Amino acid sequence: MRVRHLFVAAALAATLTACGGTDDATSENDAADETPASSSQEATIAVADSDLGSILVDGEGMTVYLFTNDSPGESTCEGDCLAAWPPVPGPAAAGEGVDADLLGTIEATDGTTQATYNEMPLYYFAQDEAPGDVTGQGVNDVWYVLDAAGEAVTDAPMPSSDY
Repeated sequence: MRVRHLFVAAALAATLTACGGTDDATSENDAADETPASSSQEATIAVADSDLGSILVDGEGMTVYLFTNDSPGESTCEGDCLAAWPPVPGPAAAGEGVDADLLGTIEATDGTTQATYNEMPLYYFAQDEAPGDVTGQGVNDVWYVLDAAGEAVTDAPMPSSDY
């Protein structure tokens, strides 16, 4: 299992370069198919506690992220970027702690409907494996979790103490 994680990490490391720069290369990647919600399902966005404080998650507790290279109402993630950072399908329903007025949708670069919060497109991170994972936090200094107001949380996760 650990070897599989290392292989996936190495494959996604190459993909991440496209997610923080200007490389528009595209390739097939099945990582997007492993997201908690498919494009045919409506996501629920809620607030949950994490090592980063209160952050936005989907109805299954999976962390959602924003891409600081995006503009309000516009996604710039495409190709390899979408393989590593699949869009949260829209429209999304408001869960606990979420301001329904901040939820919206846009047409993603792949033609699907993508959920937005405070006008920013929402994404999953393909390497997050379980509810509460925040492994995408701070990747390339452009990917961040969001707080309940829809603002990027730029802090690093708090180290866990195993005393």
